[in-house]
Amino acid sequence: MENVTDRISNPFDMRPDCEQFVPGYGDANAEFHVIGDHPGVHGGADTGVPFTNEAGLRLQSALADAGLLRETGDDPSVSKTFLSYIHMCVSEDPPTDDDYGDMERFFDAELRAIAAHVLLPVGARATRHVLQTYSARAGKVSSDMDDLHGTEILGAGFLILPIKDPAEWVEGDHDRLVAGLRELQRTDFRREVDLGRFLAGDDPYMVR
Repeated sequence: MENVTDRISNPFDMRPDCEQFVPGYGDANAEFHVIGDHPGVHGGADTGVPFTNEAGLRLQSALADAGLLRETGDDPSVSKTFLSYIHMCVSEDPPTDDDYGDMERFFDAELRAIAAHVLLPVGARATRHVLQTYSARAGKVSSDMDDLHGTEILGAGFLILPIKDPAEWVEGDHDRLVAGLRELQRTDFRREVDLGRFLAGDDPYMVR
């Protein structure tokens, strides 16, 4: 199913109960879904766009080099990519576990509406959540973000490629991520099967 909308910011009109929030941004039919922690970590309170602080722009640069963004900046030009947070509300204090739990319904609804083929969690918290919720690999892979950075993991209906928090990148982390994303795009990362041959008519019916 294809989402029909020309809205780049908050295409599904998510409205959490908080005074200020940073909604999802990008292509509603994205193949890649970049998932951050919250605006206090990865920016967006001033721009309304995820990953627009200093560390976020560092990540944007790598995504652009890998072909997932056309242009970087406070209003990046996306290419088959969606950017969002597991906790979209802006607050002075870090979110509590209960706060993350309250935001889960919004994040999960948006993730399933987009149905990207590849999930790109950024940082330890987002990576842990994605592996626990959308993968059968939680507890079976390293929890060290240096080990996971730019490495493909098979999820439950998704491919998952964790990204080390860009605020902690050292020399080589940019290039490692770009290489991992380029290699992934050279493979059959969609991993779909056409079942249209079992149905009446000539239209394809693609499933994962």
